[in-house]
Amino acid sequence: MKASLLIALLAFVASSAHAGAGAAAQKAEVCAACHGADFNTPVSEDIPRLAGQYPDYLARALADYKSGARKNALMNGQAEGLSAQDIEELAAYISRFPGSLKVLPLHRFIR
Repeated sequence: MKASLLIALLAFVASSAHAGAGAAAQKAEVCAACHGADFNTPVSEDIPRLAGQYPDYLARALADYKSGARKNALMNGQAEGLSAQDIEELAAYISRFPGSLKVLPLHRFIR
């Protein structure tokens, strides 16, 4: 009895996690329109690559767009309707994509 209850619970948790990933992927389709389907090939040079970014950075950026602390007419409008959970899920989903971001040595900026 305990084993079947444990199996049922694990199956529920697994299906819930899969559904969450699917929901994030669906929400991210709007983001992909500008940032690229792989989040690494934006449609123009002035749109940032998101693939390879840390999830906490992405979440903070979205939260700042939502609050208006970060200004961009398009992104402020996109983030406006996102809940805190939406932001966390999108950040986690997008951060999983491999990116071509590079860390530049600090000495390049210090004179």
